[in-house]
Amino acid sequence: MSEIEKSFTTEKYVVTHPVQLEQDGWRLDQFVQKCMPTLSRQFHKKKIEKGEVVISGRKPPHKPSVKVHHGEKVTITTHNDGMIEEEYWYGKPVEREPNPTVVFEDPDLIVLNKPPYMITHPAGKNLFYCATVYFETKYKHTIHSIHRLDRETSGILLLAKNPRTAQKVSQLFEDDKVRKCYFLIAHKNPNATPFPFTAKERMDREPGNIPEAMMSFFPENSHMGKDSETHFELLMEQDNYVLALAFPLTGRQHQIRVHAACHGYPLLGDKLYNGDPGVFMRFKDFVATDEDHEKMQIPRQALHAVALKFTYPKEEFNHFIAPLPLDLSKWLEEKLGIKHETVEKLIEERVKIFLT
Repeated sequence: MSEIEKSFTTEKYVVTHPVQLEQDGWRLDQFVQKCMPTLSRQFHKKKIEKGEVVISGRKPPHKPSVKVHHGEKVTITTHNDGMIEEEYWYGKPVEREPNPTVVFEDPDLIVLNKPPYMITHPAGKNLFYCATVYFETKYKHTIHSIHRLDRETSGILLLAKNPRTAQKVSQLFEDDKVRKCYFLIAHKNPNATPFPFTAKERMDREPGNIPEAMMSFFPENSHMGKDSETHFELLMEQDNYVLALAFPLTGRQHQIRVHAACHGYPLLGDKLYNGDPGVFMRFKDFVATDEDHEKMQIPRQALHAVALKFTYPKEEFNHFIAPLPLDLSKWLEEKLGIKHETVEKLIEERVKIFLT
């Protein structure tokens, strides 16, 4: 469905959709559901009744059952009340870092340390806690995403301030001229693969997967899936936990999490690849048990995009390192008695060696 106008700020999202010929005569709540399919029809009905959905040329509030007609425009306003984007842990909202930390910035590029749960750009029900929205609100102009991190994954993220820079840096990713390093905390299962190792299991999403978001993996010599490769290096090991670095050589969705889990190192807090995918569904449906919480230990997977190296802004290799996020630093100290400064020093030493 094409959008003819939209505006984002950290406080309000406004989008206007034209009514297409094939949508003539649709109920208003049906039309809004088509525009915002990740939110429930009941949610949309309440928005309509509050006057947050306006049909051009008609006075709101409308009834959800009112018909829309070809040539009309429907403007939907969503205010940032925090409700649709909340993350919950033991029934309470997870405290989120309000602002991303800028690691590097010049007139063309922003390198930020993305907090967990912030997404790259608006998608689905995530409209406000977004990197592009934050900087568009700050600078009052369009900010361009270059690559993305999973919502729960924290760390280095690149944004461009203009289309020219976005195209230039995106091409570096396409030409395999960007090197990435991730920090992870994982459980160590019996018979786990010894470090260091390189995982080459092929990956793809299979029809009928439950949960649907889960990726399947196949042997390296299989004809199924897509080629994937991740190199893993150990930083520390303690009490059947490992702190490690992952260097992805391909860019498949969930690649590091899948490769770590299939070699005996499921990530701390990973609701999908922990051996029981039902955990993911129970958290999704807000029916997670105390046992689920105890198994996860933290509200999100312990994965942090800790370093990135590429040929910008100068014609020489530059690397950027993102300090560990507060939630992982707190867990390390409280659970294992390890100071984040100790881990960050090890990371910096390894990054200099491996990101060449």
